Parts: sequence; structure tokens; C-alpha cells
Amino acid sequence: MDKGALQWLLRERRALIAPEEYGLSRPSRQGRRAPGLTQSQIDQLLHRTHGTYNRLETGNYPNPPEDLLRDVARLLAFNEHEWSLLWLYTLHRDPPTPLHPRSGTEVRGAWQDVIDGISHIAYITDQSWRVVTYNKAFAEIFPSGRVPTNTMRWMLLAPEAREVLMGWDEHWLPMVLPQLRAAMAALPNDETLAGIEKDVLADPVAGPLYEAGGGSYIHPDGDERPLLHARLGPGWVSLCTAEPLSSPRARLMVMIFRPGEERRHTGPAILRAT
Repeated sequence: MDKGALQWLLRERRALIAPEEYGLSRPSRQGRRAPGLTQSQIDQLLHRTHGTYNRLETGNYPNPPEDLLRDVARLLAFNEHEWSLLWLYTLHRDPPTPLHPRSGTEVRGAWQDVIDGISHIAYITDQSWRVVTYNKAFAEIFPSGRVPTNTMRWMLLAPEAREVLMGWDEHWLPMVLPQLRAAMAALPNDETLAGIEKDVLADPVAGPLYEAGGGSYIHPDGDERPLLHARLGPGWVSLCTAEPLSSPRARLMVMIFRPGEERRHTGPAILRAT
């Protein structure tokens, strides 16, 4: 536990919350000069035992439970960066889920400039694989000329996908199904994903494979797969993924297309310069 950094983070955010916002009065006793909510007021607002928040802020609460961290973060109006810091400072790991429900469904506007500046096929999807934004190179993949609203649904269920994604049942389906399963485990209440899973289970090809439950594949970063480009013909794509840090479970996908029947293996891992 990084006690110094944790104390600074919580004190700074606590100082920004006026007690009057919650119908509380600002203590007037002598020596009380710190702005914002008091530690005991936070216990009161969170319905916690007196001294609970003090233990957390001072770093004397080993292994604080997730519900306490989440309640404190919401009361102190943390953003996703601060939520991650709270976990890193207390438990030395990333939070298991985002703090705010919409964090995985939207990305900051600057990412549009990123997408527009990429010459390779590029797009961003949210936590449910709904397409947030894409570039012209992505739109050119599809014979229909229509970009799917949800790439997970398209890959698993669209007839067009079984033509565009060459070797669909060998190179794509066994890799995509575990991603859906992992997403359902992480977001069991996501209605979009639940709808996709329902339709996959009803599919005569994808359904039995999904029910079998095999595979531990959760992301395509670095993969090479065959693809039939609507304009450039058959080839292979190298898949590269990244996550906008302020949008947990959203993903940036860049697909580097190389025309031709022959697979071109990517090089070794990039190491730091020495």
C-alpha cells in the first residue's frame, strides 16, 4: 500500500466536496481549517462505522473491500483515472470493473482525430462491441458498403462475415467465441451482449461450439488472419488492439492488410531501445 500517495489522493478529492451539498454543516470548532467533508462525515454519508474512512485515508486498512472503495470513489466524484489510482495505491492492482457504467460506452473526442489519422483499417468499439467510430479504410472492407453497428454480432452471425472473414470456421470463429464468453463473464448485465449470446446459441454452426465452452482466447492483439477485402481481394490482416485509458473495455482495433494468398508472419516482439 502506498500510504502517502493514497492519503494525498483522498484528501485532495475530499477537500472539493462541500458538506452543504449533503445538508451537513461545516465544523466550526477551533483548529478545524481543512476544507471539504470531514472524515466522520464521510462515514456518516456512507453508513459506515465511525473511523472506517480514517483507516482508509491513513493507509491503515489492509485489503479494503471493493464496496467500500466504490462507495468512497462515487462520493468523492472520482473519474476513471482516479478510480484506478485508488486500487493501485490500496491493493496494487487494477480495478475489476469501471466505476461509471457509461465509461465503456463512450470515448473522448480526441480519438476521432486518431482514427482519421490512421491509414490502415481502424475502428473503435465500446464494451459491447458497438462501433463508435471508424475510418474510410474500414468501410471499404465490406461488399455491401455498410459498416456493421456491432462487430461481435457481425463476425459471429452475419452471412457476409462468413465470406469476408476467410476461413471463418477455422481462423475466426474459434477465436471470437471465447471473447464473447469472457465479455459476458465481465458484464453479465449487458443487454447487447446478452442478445448476441442468445442468437449465437440459436445458430446451428456457432451455437454448438459456444456451448462446448472451449478456448481461453480473450484478445486478438498480434494475430494474423485471412480476409477477403471487397476492393483489394484476398489477403491477410495483422490485428493490433489498444484500449483508451479513460474508457475501460472500449477498444481501438487497427488491421494492417497485406494482399495476396501467402501469409506474411509479423516480426518478433519489439524490445526497448538499448
